[in-house]
Amino acid sequence: RCDPAPFYLFDEIDQALDNVHRASVARLIAKQAHSAQFITSTFRPELVEQGDRFYGISYQHKVSRIHTQSKEDAIGFVKTLVAEGEAGAAA
Repeated sequence: RCDPAPFYLFDEIDQALDNVHRASVARLIAKQAHSAQFITSTFRPELVEQGDRFYGISYQHKVSRIHTQSKEDAIGFVKTLVAEGEAGAAA
């Protein structure tokens, strides 16, 4: 590591990975989080399970709102999305 940044921002870094590799990335980020902040967006449970703060974004009437979520709510949200995606793929 050379000149680490104070924070890293990843947008769906795990999107193209299978669940084993997503879990590996999540563990790597958790391990490195002691020396920097990691901000990630994801629709998969592996990263959420390693996180410590969770935010949801809703969009209504042309206005975006950010709200905090519990870990359980965040995991439930992404697991519902995964289940809906798998059901849609099977149809």
